[in-house]
Amino acid sequence: MTQIAFIGLGHMGYPMAKNLLNAGYHITGYDIVPAALEAFVKEGGVASKNIASTVQNADIVITMLPEGKHVKSAYEGSQGILSHVRPNTLIAECSTIDIETSSLIHREAEQKGIRLIDAPVSGGVAAAKAGSISFMVGGQKEDLDALRPYLEIMGKTIIYCGKAGLGQAAKICNNLVLGISMIGVCEAFNLAEKLGLDARIFYDVASQSSAQCWSITQYCPVPGLVPSSPANREYEAGFTSAMMLKDLKLAVNAAQETSSALPLGAEAMALYTLFCGNGGQSVDFSGIIRFLQGIKE
Repeated sequence: MTQIAFIGLGHMGYPMAKNLLNAGYHITGYDIVPAALEAFVKEGGVASKNIASTVQNADIVITMLPEGKHVKSAYEGSQGILSHVRPNTLIAECSTIDIETSSLIHREAEQKGIRLIDAPVSGGVAAAKAGSISFMVGGQKEDLDALRPYLEIMGKTIIYCGKAGLGQAAKICNNLVLGISMIGVCEAFNLAEKLGLDARIFYDVASQSSAQCWSITQYCPVPGLVPSSPANREYEAGFTSAMMLKDLKLAVNAAQETSSALPLGAEAMALYTLFCGNGGQSVDFSGIIRFLQGIKE
């Protein structure tokens, strides 16, 4: 039986691992948060005490961690993943991190004969629970093909972006658009309200005209318009503002490294910095509509 190791059982990793468990796979998991491991065990997973023991017998390793520094720590060193997996092990690194760290991990894995793809995801917690997230993949095509049956259990869309690191590039650019568009949608709904236009009517217009976008039709920041929106649950996070800020910083840093103009991205980063600094860091990123309305968290 295929042995799967899953590192990082947080808001996204836990439902992803749960879908694999529900499909009948044996999974050993690790997370630094005891409650996350307890929830994983209740679903039928096997908890491990550290990274080394989690991955040592694995055929496949999946990692879902918050930032590049966490990925680097998990992969490198005498107790890291790359020191304890066997050659030819398949790894899907699904965190959203900087391209520099992603490229470094790719190089170190290749030197040890380990097959790694960068496969960041999009869709948020609701999609992770539903098994409908999207994967953006960088690395060797044959490694993606070998991992595809497992990715298909966790997601519905798998897009091969090219060489190592280009999955991360796609994710950074995607979330750059998302961060900017959400602010624009929030501003438009706020203005519509001030002008006396009913939110439902504006939604009906915008969702079927040139303003149509994911931030309106799937994640509308106004309560009562889209059933799946966190706005209906007091902006309980499917994707926190702190995580959006992290991704916008990745985009701005990448723009500086490539001499790319990013005026709207820089402004979006500045607004999310203010929002997070005023208590919004754990709120869903769509909750920035309240910050723009002058409401404090």
